[in-house]
Parts: sequence; structure tokens; C-alpha cells
Amino acid sequence: MPDSPPPPAAFDLRLVWCFTVVAEYRHFGRAAEALHTTQPSLSRQIHRLEQQLGVRLLERTPQGNHLTEAGEVFLPLATALLRSADQAAARTRAAGLPSRIAVGHTPGIIITPAVRELRRRHPEAEVRTLQLDPGEPRPALLDHCVDAVVARLPFATDGLDVTALYDEPRVLVVPLDHRLAARKSVTLDDIADEPLPQVRGADPLLSAFWRIDPRPDGRPAPDGPLIEAVADQFELTAEGRAVTISVATHTLRPDLTAIPLDGVEASHVVLATRDRDRNHLVAAFRAYATKILVRPAKP
Repeated sequence: MPDSPPPPAAFDLRLVWCFTVVAEYRHFGRAAEALHTTQPSLSRQIHRLEQQLGVRLLERTPQGNHLTEAGEVFLPLATALLRSADQAAARTRAAGLPSRIAVGHTPGIIITPAVRELRRRHPEAEVRTLQLDPGEPRPALLDHCVDAVVARLPFATDGLDVTALYDEPRVLVVPLDHRLAARKSVTLDDIADEPLPQVRGADPLLSAFWRIDPRPDGRPAPDGPLIEAVADQFELTAEGRAVTISVATHTLRPDLTAIPLDGVEASHVVLATRDRDRNHLVAAFRAYATKILVRPAKP
């Protein structure tokens, strides 16, 4: 018989996790507090990991703790290892519990009719819904926080199965006393110099789409004030400090009005799931969503 292959390297995942926390804080005391353990215990765990690997990962100096060259190499691999372990556990649980599904949606999108139909057709199933931030659909799916998401493009779709549902025309939102408020429609030329809000930490794809940045002529969109969340843009717009590009189906506060924005691509609402997901409830929800979820009437 041929020789059996050697066993894979045996890592204690808790030790790997401890190492990533120490690497983040660069301080054993603060890392120990974050891990709810003591500094001597944490030091012993890092030493055990170094013994398993046969290399030093951290150097302790009067100026603080620093990663060795081996530690710098191991850190991204350790982070990926922990993420893979989490995904393996989540996928295994999902395979063993096929009567559960979590459906995500981003703000302003109504999934109730399809969820209601799923519950009616599968009364034995546990169906949960979860509202996500606009930049969360893909990570929420890949991290198994949800099994399906109804959201507006754009977002990264590699590793996902995406089904188009409906389109929503984009509109310009302005205060009632704005110079364009009485117009029946506007174009990008009409707002060439109008500032648009910038959302701190926004996904670049989303930011570029909703600010239409750059413009078709290559010019950058004028920068408005920096805000912390997408919802803050309507307060900023009502104050007259910026204009906002949104969708025609969004319900507006009474001091704002929406004007059709001509000559721009519509917003595409899609259903996204993990590629080759075997949960039969995911397939069922996709079937109901494509039949039931249609473009809502303008408020």
C-alpha cells in the first residue's frame, strides 16, 4: 500500500484568534481585556501557537509588541483561516437545518408579499427577515447572515446568483423652494453644479452610482457635505445644503419634492443568493419573488 499522506497542520483555532487580536491591538494588556482573559494566560497561548508553528510571531520591546516577519506573513492567513472556519460551520448548520431561511432587504424595498407566500406554502419553515444597510448584501450572504437578499444594484456579485426583479427610475430630490422644484423633469446638465452628499465609508460602487460620479462628460460630481448615513441626506437636502438622487418610489417628507431625472440609468432591484445554494426554501423564495415582487406604485 502507498504511504498515507501526512496529517494537515493542527491549529487550535482559539490560539489563532488570540493571535489576531494581539496583532490588532499590538498590546497584550489591551488584547487580554478584549478577550476577557488575563495577560499571563494570553502570553502562554501565543507561546503555544508559536511552538506549534515553530517560529516567533511577536517581538516584545519597550516600545510595544511588533509582528516578526513570520507574524506579518501569518496574520492575513490566520484571518482567512478563521473566516473559512466560520463559513464551514455556517454552511454545515444550514445543510442540517434546511427548513430555515433568512431573507434580507435594503431600505425602501418591500418583500412582504413574497415572504407571506413563502410562509403560506411552507408553514413548517422558520422564516426570518432582516433589514441590511445598502453596502451589506454580499457580505451578509457570504457570511451566512442571510440566505437571500432583495436589494438595489450595484454591489459586487461574484460568488452570487442574481435574478433581476424590476427597475425604479431615478429622481432628483430637492426642497420645495429650490429653483428646480417646479420643473416636470431635469437632466444632469441642470444639476451640473449642484453638490451631492458624501456618505462616510460608503461602498465606492454605490457612491458612484447614486452620485452619478463621474458624469458622462468625465467631470466629477460636485461634492456636498460629508454625512454618516444615507438617511441623513434628506435632512441635508431639506436644509438646502445639497440635492439628492433617489428613486421615484421613495416616500418623501412633506418639505421635499422629487423630479424625474432624464437620461440616466434606472435603479435595478434584484434578488441575490449564494451561488449553488441547495436550500429548497431559497429556490422557493426565488420563484415567489420573481412572480410577486414587482415595481411598486409611486407614492
